[in-house]
Amino acid sequence: MAVDGVAATTAATTASSATSSTASKAAEKASIDYDSFLKLLIAQMKNQDPTDPMDASEQVAQLATFSQVEQSIQMNSNLETLITGNALTNASSYIGKTITSADEKTSGVVASVRVYSDTMVATTTEGKEVPIVVGVRVGTAPASETTDS
Repeated sequence: MAVDGVAATTAATTASSATSSTASKAAEKASIDYDSFLKLLIAQMKNQDPTDPMDASEQVAQLATFSQVEQSIQMNSNLETLITGNALTNASSYIGKTITSADEKTSGVVASVRVYSDTMVATTTEGKEVPIVVGVRVGTAPASETTDS
């Protein structure tokens, strides 16, 4: 006789990992849930019906499912690191270029870019802030005018 609580815990771990705001929080939660999973598995083995014990292949399937969840969490963490590095590279490419906001009310030459978890904000040389969102125009900075004498 199998205890359904183990499968429910695995499903809850998967759902909580998908909705977590960062991969590191999910990894912490997974380690806590892994301990809970092992406790449940031991309790399941202690309390199973001796006349109808849990099939070994069922136990292996549960362990494999939980292992897949842990690997997914680790992969999400690695992807998050990669995305952050990519965002920093993209941010540096804006510096020195002309930017115009999506509503075309603010423009200027980008002096710096701040990277947040969900967006980037460019600061112009005049101190104006322009969120880098859909509709923003970015181009090369105008060449400084020189006079021929």
